[in-house]
Amino acid sequence: MPIDATRPYDDQNIFAKILRGEIPSEQVYTDEWAYAFRDIAPQAALHILIIPRGEYVSWDDFSARASDEEIAGFIRAVGKVARDHDLVEPGYRLLANVGAHGGQEVPHLHVHLCGGEPLGPMIARRSQG
Repeated sequence: MPIDATRPYDDQNIFAKILRGEIPSEQVYTDEWAYAFRDIAPQAALHILIIPRGEYVSWDDFSARASDEEIAGFIRAVGKVARDHDLVEPGYRLLANVGAHGGQEVPHLHVHLCGGEPLGPMIARRSQG
């Protein structure tokens, strides 16, 4: 169920619980700014979720409230995960859903890093008819 990305942070969301070690995950990267783990329902040959360690509901919330250091650290972590998995060439998809219209389901900022195979168009083209 899509969520309202403007609501206050809920520290009982699944990603907050993963960060606290209350729910297991298959970690692929961690540092002081970010935590990355394999998606339990992958949508591509490689599907990794990357989350900031801070309490941010969405990309909008993160870009408005996070410190410059947190933003830089998170973005660098995303790039490192892509490089560590040899995705830079031939390419990958990076996706962040925001709010109900964007299909966001967990109220903690997260990006999906997908690759390892040709992914095709992101959104099916609408007919002109």
